[in-house]
This record gives sequence, structure tokens and C-alpha cells, in this order.
Amino acid sequence: MPDNLPSEHHDHETLKFPEGFLWGAATSAHQVEGNNINSDWWDWEMKNQPPEKRSGAACDQYRLFEQDFDLAKSLNHNAHRLSIEWSRIEPREGEFDEAEIKHYVKVLKYLKSLNLTVMLTLWHFTLPKWVADKGGWENGATVKYFERFVKKIAPEIAEYVDLWVTLNEPGVYIYETYIAKSWPHSNKSWFGQIKTFLNLTSAHRKVYKFLHYLFPAGKPVGIANNILSFESYHKHSLSAQIAVFLNDLFVNHLFYIFTKGTHDFLGINYYFHVRFKDKNWISQRIDMAPQTHDVSDLGWEIYPEGIFDVLTDLADDIPIYITECGIASTNDDRRNRFLISYLQEVARAVRTGVNVRGFFYWSLIDNFEWHLGFEPRFGLVEVDYSNQSRHIRPSALVYADIIQHNGIPHSLLRFIGHTVQAEEVLEKRYKEIGKELEGG
Repeated sequence: MPDNLPSEHHDHETLKFPEGFLWGAATSAHQVEGNNINSDWWDWEMKNQPPEKRSGAACDQYRLFEQDFDLAKSLNHNAHRLSIEWSRIEPREGEFDEAEIKHYVKVLKYLKSLNLTVMLTLWHFTLPKWVADKGGWENGATVKYFERFVKKIAPEIAEYVDLWVTLNEPGVYIYETYIAKSWPHSNKSWFGQIKTFLNLTSAHRKVYKFLHYLFPAGKPVGIANNILSFESYHKHSLSAQIAVFLNDLFVNHLFYIFTKGTHDFLGINYYFHVRFKDKNWISQRIDMAPQTHDVSDLGWEIYPEGIFDVLTDLADDIPIYITECGIASTNDDRRNRFLISYLQEVARAVRTGVNVRGFFYWSLIDNFEWHLGFEPRFGLVEVDYSNQSRHIRPSALVYADIIQHNGIPHSLLRFIGHTVQAEEVLEKRYKEIGKELEGG
């Protein structure tokens, strides 16, 4: 080799994130608390789902929340995202359960005692059964019911909340209800779909304005929106490019367009990458994941580049929080690779100037995954549903290592290569982290 050629550069530094970055995990009330008997989901499960796909006691977090939050703290988390359950607080129209309000005050107060930043979701898919019986989100009156609920609960809990999420994934709710027809109240009504969309946008706008009226000093308010990465399989295909544009517009941008000016941050939930291909001048969605990429236990493609795409697409003047991003897998090596590769792409987006302020892995613990039941395992912490015991997965320790460094150490970046040597390095490292945490 000629002497004048530059030597190969190896960067052994940690891939850093911004100071004050929020590191945490997320859960939702119905998926973890258990025995949510006054909700539309509980009613639907009892009538339509086999026993093994009913939420039942779920993870019993209603009772075990201190144990779960202690685990999050022990794993270096500095933030946590959770939801409160409307149907517990207002089980019957106009009747508010003060004991349940006190319970949620206790839950949030405990999080703050651990010095965790709290991101609170006010609606995460479930409705009180009495609201559902009146038409749910198709009924314009539900906007008023939801606003009344928020006006009751927000003053009670506000001192323990740092960031408000008004709604979780309105687009997913509409898709699963009206298109996939997998969830309660499913029907084929296009008119109902439009009414639901408009009522959800109205609900967000009204609650946003109320929270800022109630707390003029301001705590950031936003939504958590499911964002997809769209791509044309053939870069020069006009019809596929049009399909990408239209899907990106309707799935990723439409809710923000209808609620312009009422977001202090963008909450992004990222799970899916979609390709379009031409066939006889008609663009069709294609699934190449099993042939080209690793997949989760649900068959969802592991495509870390997609999170970079959506972050740069939505980059604006306001902060972005990744409010959900995770993988269903019983193979924890796969979860390790997922975490490292996706966070590497988040760091790349930050370096390009995207104002990303936090990352919440989905989820802290295994939980009830809606109509899919308990089989999908998303948790950093495994739940043994036979006795509700918790078991920290190695990936939770890898995540703890990343949080401790506020970045990805070079030793972890090597793990992306899927090599046996890299896995051995990582296994040694997470054992070391476990000893450090036990010692701490």
C-alpha cells in the first residue's frame, strides 16, 4: 500500500444525544392495569374474544405500579409515558369517582418521587362504555364529554405532569375500526370514518386550548401519532411516487394539517415501512420484508432507516419526541439489534438538525396487545402472567447502558453486524451492566 494513502479512520467515541434528552418507555392503562370493567374494550372482549384474548388482570399494574416504576428507575430511565383510564374516572355519565382520581394522583406522584419526567396520555383508544353506547367518536357530543373529563381531571393531576398527550394514534384507531375492522364498534361507514376523524381533531384542539388556558405558564401539549415510512420500489415509477405522496399526506400529515397551531411538540410512534410497486399502471403495496429484512414476531419489518425518513420528513420548528418505538420479539438478541440500529438512525437525524428531544421504547413491560392478546412480547421487562412476576431482559440492560452514556457506546454499535463476536461482546457488557445496577 502506498505510504501517502490516508489511514482508515475508526471512531471509538460514544454516539451522543443532546443534553437533557428524555429516555424512557411507554405503557397504556388498559394494556397493563387490568380489570378495566367499565370500558368499551372490556365489554367487547367479553362478547367477542376467546378467554385467552381478554385483558382480564393484564399485568396487574393498577396494584403493582410502584414495582414497575422502580424497575424503570433502576434501569436508568429518566422519563416515563403512561395513560389514565377515562372509564375508571367517569364510569357513568357525569359521575366522577374520587377514589380513582386519588389513585392516579398517587401513581403520578410516585413517578415524580423517582425524579422521572412524566408524559401523560389522556386518551389511549378506550372509552367509557356509556360513551361508546352513545356512538363513541362518531357522535359529536363525545368531544364535549372528553373535554368535560379533561376539565375535571387535569387540575387534580397537573402538578405531576410534565408533558400532555391529548390523543394516541387517531389514525390507527380509525384504521382498526373502519378499515381492518378488528376493534370495537367496527363498521364499513365512510361517513362514520370522516365524522370520527373530524371529532378527534376537534377534541385535540379544544383540549389543547383548555390546557393552555388553565396553565398559562405552559406545559407542552401534543399528540402521539403513528407515522409510516413510505417508499417507491421503483424510483422512476410515477404511479408509485404518487402513491407514496398521497399515503404520506393522508397518514402522516393530515391530522397535523387539521390541527395546525395546536402542537407544542410532535409525538411520533414509528413501527412500519411500506413499499409501493407498479403493476399494469396501478400502484400496489408490496411486502418484501421476509426476503430482504429481519422481522418481528408479528411479521413487521425491521427497517431502522425508516425512522430517519419520518423524522426528517416531519422536522419543523417544534420539538419531536419519539413517543413509541419497539419490537415484539421473544428473541432478545433481535431486540438488542433493534434498539441499537434504530437509535443510531435517531442520532443521525439529530446530527442533520432534527430537534429530537426524547425516546420512549414500547414498552416497559410485556402487556395486553389489544385484539392480538398477550402473545406479542414488546417489553424490556418480561411478565410471567401465571404469577405476575417481572424479569428484566438483557435488552433492558443494553438500553440502560445507552441511557447512562446518553448515547450509543462504540462497543454496542458493533453489535449491529449480527456477528457471533459482536453478540459475545454485548453479552459480556450487559452482564457487567447488571452487576453495576445491582451494586448501585
